[in-house]
Amino acid sequence: MVLAFALMGIILFGTQYLYKKLGYATPGATETKAQTKAPAAAKKPSDSKPTIDASLAAGGPDAVSQPVVAQNESEFVLDTAVYHIVFTNRGAAVKSWTLRRFDDSHGNPLELVNSKAASKVGLPFTVRFRQTGPTSDLNAALWVAHPAADGLGITYEFSDGQTLASKTFAFTKDGYLVQFADEVKVNGAGLPHLVQWRGGFGDMAVDSPEAHQAMIHYDLSSNKLVSEPAKTAKNGPLPVDGNFSFAGIEDAYFTAVFLSPLSNQLQTTMFSDNVGTYVKAEELPFPGIAVGGEGRNQLGLFVGPKQLSELQAVNPKLANVIDWGWFGLIAKPLFLVLQWMNAGYVHNYGWAIILLTVGINVAMFPLKLANLKSMRKMQALQPELNKINERYKGLSMTDPKAQNKQQETMDLYKKHGVNPMGGCLPMLIQLPFLYAFYKVLSVTVELRHAEWLWVHDLSQPEQLAIRMLPIIMVASSFLMQKMTPMAGGDPAQQKVMQFMPLMWGYFFWSASSGLVLYWLTSNVVGIAQQWFFNKTAPLNTVLKTPAITSRDGKKKA
Repeated sequence: MVLAFALMGIILFGTQYLYKKLGYATPGATETKAQTKAPAAAKKPSDSKPTIDASLAAGGPDAVSQPVVAQNESEFVLDTAVYHIVFTNRGAAVKSWTLRRFDDSHGNPLELVNSKAASKVGLPFTVRFRQTGPTSDLNAALWVAHPAADGLGITYEFSDGQTLASKTFAFTKDGYLVQFADEVKVNGAGLPHLVQWRGGFGDMAVDSPEAHQAMIHYDLSSNKLVSEPAKTAKNGPLPVDGNFSFAGIEDAYFTAVFLSPLSNQLQTTMFSDNVGTYVKAEELPFPGIAVGGEGRNQLGLFVGPKQLSELQAVNPKLANVIDWGWFGLIAKPLFLVLQWMNAGYVHNYGWAIILLTVGINVAMFPLKLANLKSMRKMQALQPELNKINERYKGLSMTDPKAQNKQQETMDLYKKHGVNPMGGCLPMLIQLPFLYAFYKVLSVTVELRHAEWLWVHDLSQPEQLAIRMLPIIMVASSFLMQKMTPMAGGDPAQQKVMQFMPLMWGYFFWSASSGLVLYWLTSNVVGIAQQWFFNKTAPLNTVLKTPAITSRDGKKKA
């Protein structure tokens, strides 16, 4: 039982340190040489190609004789049902990209651009060249803006008479899929380049935001998502090219990825940018990425929440950005059931967690009942176990007589049909569910900032100075322990088990409120089940002494 509890703690709180996501990128590469080459004959699934309006593709004359340069720096503000975006014509870049339907962890509109990094690494959608770039600095130049007539897009153009460049953004009224195209030509010939988003991404108001952010790409050759932290590129810009369905940047709940509609061959460059944020001035390593590789890049762009429905609507493979963890076969269905309960019945994720937890415990009751019977039998055998312990009192583990003690104990268990390990099985079965709930609360944006009674965010620990849920959980654990027969005859083990509720209180004190609510609900259901069992199976009825046959053939008790 102690081992089962220890395993729970290790899995719940140790996996974030023990689990290392593996990729094929290795530090130390130069940016002039790609790290990965995909087979030329690799299959290109149709679901990896979002539709891009051909009229939005950047283009123009092969050469221009007159410069196209704006006289003054200006901004353009674009609003949709889901975005508030501020563009600047200096570099034809994005100064602010806000998600209108989400707040950051301080309650402010969720800003995805780390503006504090702009002066050091540039704004999102500035361009980068692996080889020699044009004579003009396109990221410092003043581009000419051409807003779309419907207010849902903008095109920027620049020319110095030799270099011609353009960028086009096109949006829908209420969707997260953006159509993006850009082009750079020098003397009429296309100049390969990449579009970059650096200095971090996502909610900068969370604790240690740099730890929750990563660079990602979906490798079609191995059919898996590769996620890399900023430290992967700590030795300098790191190129990773290949047969990618998409590539971009993410935090725990949001992502910005470029999707390749015309060719799955993408060039990417990863960065580790030491920058501060609007919350903390201390410079820490944040991930950055540049995507493209052609003279004209025509890409789909998803910037938004990791909502399963939104991701699948854009590209089925995009749903892989939600990391369900080792027990994804349990975690994902668990979330879908929670979502169904919330949408159709209770309209609150806290109550949905409670209902689902009750359902799980009811389904496990037959197994738990067998465990309770076994533990009750062991409690009834306690006087006999005490006699054995007293008879072999003071023996060390290495004493040859200790084996005799173990043999007598096992013979006693066998005589009365008791399985001494039966108490661990239900606890071990709960491990996958515990970890699954932990992952659901860690990766699903639907549970981010979800409220329940006094809890303001089920995905985070309580914000109260005295956290009520862990305290109530510890109290319920002590009550259930008092009602439950103590399995085993080892006094030392029994003393250790008395402190287990306090140990779980320590583990769960900093855990997400939703996870504590799950365990607390399990305790409450366990208390009810234990009370029912104690009433229906008194101690003096659980042991059945084997019948003895007398000489006259009659059976005696």
